[in-house]
Amino acid sequence: MSLAQEKARPVKGAAFGIERSLNKARWVMAEETLSDVQDIMRIQKMPELVAKLLSSRGIKGDAVEPFIEPKLARDFPDPFSMQGMRAFADDIASEIEKGTKFAVFGDFDVDGSTSSAVFIRFFRALGIEIPFYIPDRMSEGYGPNVNALKNLQDQGAEYVFIADCGTTSFDVISAGKEMGLKIVIFDHHEPEDKLPVANHVINPKRHDDDSGLDVLAAVGVCYLACVAINNVLKTRGYYDAKGLKAPDMRSLLDLVALGTVCDMVPLTGANRLFVRYGLPMIERQSNIGIKALSEVAGVSGTVDSYTCGFMLGPRINAGSRVHKAYLGAEMLASEDAEHAKNIAWTLNDCNDKRKAIQNEMIERAKRKVEAEGLDQHPLLFIDDEKGHPGLSGLVAGQIKELYNKPCCVVTYADGEDGRREGRGSGRSVAGVNMASAFIDARHAGHVLKGGGHAMAGGFTVLPEQVEGLQAFLNEHVAKQLESAEPTVDTQIDGVLSVRGVQVDLARDIERFVGPYGMANEEPLFVLPNVKLQMVDVVGGAHVKCMIVDAEGGSRIKAIAFRAADSEMGEVMLKKQGTPMHVVGFIRINSWNGNESAELHIKDVALLQA
Repeated sequence: MSLAQEKARPVKGAAFGIERSLNKARWVMAEETLSDVQDIMRIQKMPELVAKLLSSRGIKGDAVEPFIEPKLARDFPDPFSMQGMRAFADDIASEIEKGTKFAVFGDFDVDGSTSSAVFIRFFRALGIEIPFYIPDRMSEGYGPNVNALKNLQDQGAEYVFIADCGTTSFDVISAGKEMGLKIVIFDHHEPEDKLPVANHVINPKRHDDDSGLDVLAAVGVCYLACVAINNVLKTRGYYDAKGLKAPDMRSLLDLVALGTVCDMVPLTGANRLFVRYGLPMIERQSNIGIKALSEVAGVSGTVDSYTCGFMLGPRINAGSRVHKAYLGAEMLASEDAEHAKNIAWTLNDCNDKRKAIQNEMIERAKRKVEAEGLDQHPLLFIDDEKGHPGLSGLVAGQIKELYNKPCCVVTYADGEDGRREGRGSGRSVAGVNMASAFIDARHAGHVLKGGGHAMAGGFTVLPEQVEGLQAFLNEHVAKQLESAEPTVDTQIDGVLSVRGVQVDLARDIERFVGPYGMANEEPLFVLPNVKLQMVDVVGGAHVKCMIVDAEGGSRIKAIAFRAADSEMGEVMLKKQGTPMHVVGFIRINSWNGNESAELHIKDVALLQA
């Protein structure tokens, strides 16, 4: 549930009396303000249902126009509002004028890869080629390391940009400075009370930063840093003196949108602006690397958050999961179409391997949870000796969704010093701050490294620390949950009949409310008192069906992904023809030039007696 949705208005009771659905959730209806709905309809000329969706998200008055149609000229954030950005931009502009050699170190996920590509492409527009380094997810782990900095220095780097990590890398940054490097950190992860001794630390989550840009992904931070540098260079007459054309900063927004969506940061404010402009650019495939990956992934037609998060993003990430972490950034920064296509096919193969290994780990984790009763603890802590270090986060996310509990998965690899160490990833639920738990664990001596976001994080732990860490995290999570609301709520945005699920409605919702993501989730609708027909399992894991009104008449196609082995899927298969309430997203299905609206089912509840 988004922050705007949570704050809209207090919930009065369970929708349709559903206190516990087949997905173990309490259904609640989003509530809108009638006067706001009427104002939105009058000014924006949109359907009442769509106006209600905006109102229930807390979007009203002057906030409506920037939300439904953000504009670069009006809504672009001020880069210099971030703490330290002015001093940074002045410094880098001077270093560029002096001919200083730059390099970038980026994290191995999509946010880090796109951040690296943004810097590479920006400097290339200045006529400067910069080396980059993406660490191996398994052998080097998260964050900068001394060997990587030495590698970049050996390539001639004098000034290293560290992207999407580094805020808590005190020792490594100090070592880099002692080597004679200048270092700037661009990050969006949670900081501690003190910062590393870098030349500059640009992080909107800094405790002394009041820019209001703390929702940015790292790629957004890096992009605004480039905008700031560009601004200073223009002011100093750098481009005229060099006979260069100033970079078109809009040309980088496809990378910004891709990294922003895939890092699951709130799609509000500046992020919404970047994504609204960036998604059509991804669709036009002006970036050679994005074009190559889109062709390999089978992307066609409209590009949305789903395209980025489930088709492009996993393939970029896949390289880091099979010892080829650098491929994503290299492809996204490439100007060679053939080279980019070769990388894209390699990443596609990596993704296929990833899927098979991930499924094995998930099944092993489920068996462990059931055998050891781990679901009876506040936190699902899964220690997997056989697991692949690059997949712990994905598995933790799947297990968290399955049990509706925060989850940590620990796998093992050899560290830089040859010692075997655990690589842990955590995924959280509302009310539990994972980064806080990992940072506190580091201070308490239970992990070597730890940090991240409220909803996701990672840590490095020695084998002999695992048992103590498990106990510490369970206690930490239990304390956090003491003040959290224990009920899992599914917020429903509207009520529709089967006949009401139409292509035009789906288009209007996407146009005015999308793109979707964190803090602006895709609207959920309930179809009350309907029946399922022609229910069957497809693809081994999904349940497809037709939905009809209880009295017959209109019907629509529907599918519940990865539901075949769930209680919901079992009821759908066994109770077809039985009246029930169905909740899901409206999607447009295109086939052979024809379009139809269908429902992607998220939850089901049998009628209350």
